[in-house]
Amino acid sequence: MSVFPFSRTLVSCVAALAASALPMPGTFAQPAGRQAGPQAGSATQQALARQSCEGLRRAVAEDQKGAASGPLFLTSYRLADPKQGTPLEPALAGAAFTYDNALAGIALLACGDAASARRIGDAVVRAMERDPNAADGRVRNAYRAGPMTEEKAALPGRWDAARNQWIADAYQVSTATGNVAWAALLLLNLNEAEPSPAYLAGARKLLGWIEQRTRARNAPDGYNGGWYGWDNAQRAQTWKSTEHNIDIAMAAAWAARAGGQAEAERQQARTALDFVGRMWNASEQRFNIGTKEDGATIATDGSGLDAQLWPLLAAPEGSCPWMRGLDWVEKHHRFGEGYGFSRNPDGIWTEGTAQAAATLAARKGAAPEALWQLLASQRAGNGLYYATPNSRISTGLAIGPDSTGADFFYYRWPHLGATAWIALAATGFNPFTGKTAATGATPPCPT
Repeated sequence: MSVFPFSRTLVSCVAALAASALPMPGTFAQPAGRQAGPQAGSATQQALARQSCEGLRRAVAEDQKGAASGPLFLTSYRLADPKQGTPLEPALAGAAFTYDNALAGIALLACGDAASARRIGDAVVRAMERDPNAADGRVRNAYRAGPMTEEKAALPGRWDAARNQWIADAYQVSTATGNVAWAALLLLNLNEAEPSPAYLAGARKLLGWIEQRTRARNAPDGYNGGWYGWDNAQRAQTWKSTEHNIDIAMAAAWAARAGGQAEAERQQARTALDFVGRMWNASEQRFNIGTKEDGATIATDGSGLDAQLWPLLAAPEGSCPWMRGLDWVEKHHRFGEGYGFSRNPDGIWTEGTAQAAATLAARKGAAPEALWQLLASQRAGNGLYYATPNSRISTGLAIGPDSTGADFFYYRWPHLGATAWIALAATGFNPFTGKTAATGATPPCPT
């Protein structure tokens, strides 16, 4: 397995001892209507909103290859100058990660570009309907970037003339649970903006796949990491992720509000949210990252910034006891003016720093000016934002079960996912609820 960052592959770190569980109710606030575009904030924040939105629109224009309409996936990593910096890993060239594209679609809605957002949503629906080998409603971790013009959804890969064979990547063709949930969140956001039976049906089919293929009832009951490997030899990822389960909880609760399969989806949301509650480490006032490979032993040593922040940004009712987690993030994930992926990080993670800005703005009313300035400084010449200011940062995680160690890194490459999170944070748009700062802030917690 090559050493490079994939979006949302989560493998539990070594740990022991179960943490205290904080029971949480399985209810969620109803999202209000949306209002796209930059919201009030500092001049830096408003400029960041405009520029990150411009970067996303530019990515659409570059990847559509002359096709001004129709389903479209966007490239996740593209070098601003191929002659400078760390060369792009060959497997990433032209790869469109589902998570990055889901974020980009939601961010384009926040930017007021619903037409481009729908193109990505249409690509997700088409990929579900026209998978090369499966007809069960899944999405893959990545697809080939560009307009979808082939009969079947095209998976990433490249022809190696020296070997005289097609080279593909096992992770990219696999299906991680969190990526499926984010694809559903994209379709739900699109359906909220402009109701469409296809988007709602697609979101429900994705949630159904999660329920049927990843539910793991061994305590703590929840959803495991998904399926990994080539189609003829895929195996279940038996660890469970805090991050994946908050994604599922929010998507399922949102789908339930639309009616139809409401009771099943409410139960799915409760199951996932209850798992997140059990991952709350009351003694340390933070979230454990999930479980080890057995799906039962809670991992307590490592940490992922997103697992700490997303439950707060998603803000289900009753999350106020979790707010102390921000103090833990400040102590253990801070790096200079920003935040890193892992506990005691070795560098700044741009995407996660944008997530911190979004969370602070949503839960405390504003993010520090220094965060907006740091994010603004990461803009590359092609309009996207660098994944990290450092040459490379580690996560402490592995790309997949074939890895021999913690080989999941981020490099200083312009990144679609980082750009999308910056746009979401700067516009005040919450991808988990469809709310903006203008349509009602999260109720304050008692002090």
